[in-house]
Amino acid sequence: QMHLEESGGGLVQPGGSLSLSCAASGFTLNMYAVAWFRQAPGKEREQVSCIKNVDHTTTYEDSVKGRFTISRDNAKNSVILQMNNLGPEDTAVYFCAIGGVRASWYIAGCSAGPSEWDLWGQGTPVTVSS
Repeated sequence: QMHLEESGGGLVQPGGSLSLSCAASGFTLNMYAVAWFRQAPGKEREQVSCIKNVDHTTTYEDSVKGRFTISRDNAKNSVILQMNNLGPEDTAVYFCAIGGVRASWYIAGCSAGPSEWDLWGQGTPVTVSS
């Protein structure tokens, strides 16, 4: 059974760092693109970062560029989102999902909207507050 599980969220002070993990079971994660999304209360889910499966190209939402880094840990069958210099605006529930399960994902690739991503995890909450 294919499954994704996020972990690593928590409470951190402004300027702090967190490392989120998206761990896969039942399949090999590096066969798929992986994206991190976040959803703050009252807001729509937005993509934060994406890493492709073939060439490992990465993309970032403008507000996190230079602060967040996405990477693969193939030994742990996981994808890591390292978040540095966190601010209150980063407070949200963070989710990971895979892309490339369906042919329609390839039309937009990493730019695909949330409906084109599959196998969502349950999310891990991140709160940035002093």
